[in-house]
Amino acid sequence: MARLAQTDGLTEVQQEILSAVRTFVDKEIIPYATELEHKDEFPEAIVDGMKEMGLFGLTIAEEYGGLGESLLTYALVVEQIARGWMSISGVINTHFIVAYMIAQHGTDEQKQRLLPKMATGEIRGAFSMSEPECGSDVSAIKTRARAEGDEFVLDGQKMWLTNGARAGVVATLVKDDLVAPTSPDFSVYKNMTTFLIEKEPGFGETRPGLTIPGKIEKMGYKGVETTEMVLDGVHVPKDAILGGEEGRGRGFYQMMDGVEVGRVNVAARACGISIRAFELAVKYAQQRKTFGKQIAEHQAVAFKLAEMATKVEAAHLMMVNAARLKDRGERNDVEAGMAKLLASEYCAEVTQESFRIHGGYGYSKEYEIERLMREAPFLLIGEGTSEIQKTIISRGLLKEYRTKD
Repeated sequence: MARLAQTDGLTEVQQEILSAVRTFVDKEIIPYATELEHKDEFPEAIVDGMKEMGLFGLTIAEEYGGLGESLLTYALVVEQIARGWMSISGVINTHFIVAYMIAQHGTDEQKQRLLPKMATGEIRGAFSMSEPECGSDVSAIKTRARAEGDEFVLDGQKMWLTNGARAGVVATLVKDDLVAPTSPDFSVYKNMTTFLIEKEPGFGETRPGLTIPGKIEKMGYKGVETTEMVLDGVHVPKDAILGGEEGRGRGFYQMMDGVEVGRVNVAARACGISIRAFELAVKYAQQRKTFGKQIAEHQAVAFKLAEMATKVEAAHLMMVNAARLKDRGERNDVEAGMAKLLASEYCAEVTQESFRIHGGYGYSKEYEIERLMREAPFLLIGEGTSEIQKTIISRGLLKEYRTKD
């Protein structure tokens, strides 16, 4: 058992799940990840293996066919999967966020209809908030819903959908003219609604008016598709609103609840990549020799390993803390932001140090560290950039430590 990134207080069930996942990662992911990543090929066999293990339903309640595990369990599973190949964790991340949002905010009918199929992986979820021109400014989204009889009609363009093609349900945030701009109660955030848009998997027109144009080519994070979604007069029933009629106008708050969970997930992914980068570095440092001894015996390299390990441990502990807060039902926006900020920044640093320890070989596609070097930067921007995390953290702290006049 490795010394780093261990978690105290786990139940026997949690330990068994993590042991099974770790074995799966070592045998079924790591040996094939680099080849699949270079081909940008979807890992069908690996995904089928995750289905058999029940990972798509890891946090879905047992009454809907899931395992009913905690956010902490899920985060630790994601950490291990990302250690093998970060793209695999992307396959289940947005799926998990959508399942979480349905479980927390959905109607009984939405839960009964969607969660059992999501638990088996028969239906996969995608999460759609961003748009081409708004970036981190969610209030600037332009996709709109207009009421038309017993339906809503959606028009607009969404961006950066992980699993956009293979998903069967997309939780989609849109503008909803619920409160007139002239009303004293008007707030742009109260005029947003989340719709559960169901569609057929695939590219092209997958539902009347809904088009998934194709994959967005990326520097890293390959294998799993990232797409746009074009909505051109898409008719959806009123019961497609997350939470039903009571959920109308609460889309922003529902999405932010999901994003908090997503930030813990991104922190876990960053921890996983950091762990793997350290493993590769400490192994290579004991194999490579210069000036008659292992490069690990050179103080310059030994100090790098010490700093890398310390960063791995710190990021893991912050991620675990944020997950446990959410599991207890406590607000964790600041802690999740801190975990995501620290873990993603440290991940970039640890990966680069591992790359340097590998020397010229690190630049070769034959070595795994080359893939990690292209994956780590994604975590600096996924689920909000580091600057956004600092904004969230500082606002929370200033509210908590507000001085009295």
